[in-house]
Amino acid sequence: MSIRVLEAGFNITVQDLGRPSYQHLGVPVSGAISPAALKIANALVGNNPDMAGLEIRLLGPTLEVLCESVRIALTGTNSTIEILGEKPASQPANQSLLLKKGQQFRIGGISDSGSAYLAIEGGFKLSPVYDSLSTYIRASIGGFFGRAINIGDVIPLNMTKVQDRDEIKISDLKTLQEKGPFRVIFGPQHDFFKESAIQTFLNNSYTITRDADRMGMRLEGPLLEHEKGYNIVSDGIVTGAIQVPGTGKPIILLADHQTTGGYPKLATVISADISRLGRLRPGEKVQFIEVSIQEAEIARVRHETMISSVISDFELASAWLDESALYTENLISGFL
Repeated sequence: MSIRVLEAGFNITVQDLGRPSYQHLGVPVSGAISPAALKIANALVGNNPDMAGLEIRLLGPTLEVLCESVRIALTGTNSTIEILGEKPASQPANQSLLLKKGQQFRIGGISDSGSAYLAIEGGFKLSPVYDSLSTYIRASIGGFFGRAINIGDVIPLNMTKVQDRDEIKISDLKTLQEKGPFRVIFGPQHDFFKESAIQTFLNNSYTITRDADRMGMRLEGPLLEHEKGYNIVSDGIVTGAIQVPGTGKPIILLADHQTTGGYPKLATVISADISRLGRLRPGEKVQFIEVSIQEAEIARVRHETMISSVISDFELASAWLDESALYTENLISGFL
C-alpha cells in the first residue's frame, strides 16, 4: 500500500486545501497554491475535492508502484506522464491512468505552469496536523515528515488496489485557460499610499521575479510610493494580500504566507483568481484591475461553477494497452 520515490524532482510536497482554521494560533494555512487544479485532479481519480495530492513545481518525480494497482491523474500542466520499462510509453496529463505493481512512471519538467498536481485514488495514509495533510516546510509539519519528498521515500497509501473502470479525462482544457488582469480589492492599508502609486499599480504591468515560492511572489516594476511610511502595527494577512515594503516593490502572498505582517497591504487578489495566480512562473507579467466586493463574490461563484462544470463534463479517455502488464496475466485460464 505505497509508492516509492526513485527520483525526487524539485521540492515536491504533499498538499490538500490547507488548514484555514488555525491562523489565530500563528499556524499558516498552507495547502495547494492552485486549489482548482487539485480539486480537478482529485475528481479524475474519484477522490473528495479536499484530499491531499503531490504539488509539483519545475520538475516532477519518478515513482514506483509497490501496491497491487493505483489510479493517478496529473493536472495543472500539459506535461506527459512517462511510463518507464522495456517498452516505454507516454500518457497525457488531465486524465486518469491505471498502473500496476512494479510499474515506474516519471513526470519530467513542468515548463508550462508554476504548479501541477498528482492525485492518487484513495490518497495518502499520513497523519494530519491541525486537520490537514498539507506540508509547511518552515515548521516541519504536515505531509511526509514535514518536508519535501526525497529519493528512497516510501509513501503509504490508503488503498492497496483500485477497481477497474473506464478512465476519464477533461473534455475541454480551454475552459481552464483563464486570462486577463488579476482582480483586486483595495485595502486594508491603501491609504498608506499616494494616489499616484495606486494609479501606477493599476496602469502598469509587473514581472514575477525568481524570488517566488509558496510563501509569496516578489514583483518587479514601477515602484509604489508610500504616503504614511512603510511600517505598521502587525495585523492579519490573507492569501492574495499584496504587501509593499520600503523598497516600493509589491509582494503577493501565497499559501504559506505568515499569519501577520508589518508592511502596508495595498490590495488583495480576489479568491476567484488565486488558482490562476498559483500557476504563474517567474518571468511572466501580471496586471491588476480593481473590482468591488460584490463583483468579487460573483466571480467566486462563477469560479466554483466552472470547476463543477469541468468535472461534470468529464469524458471517456482513450484506452491504453499496457503490453507488459498484459503479458503477466493468465489469458487462457478457464479454456479447455
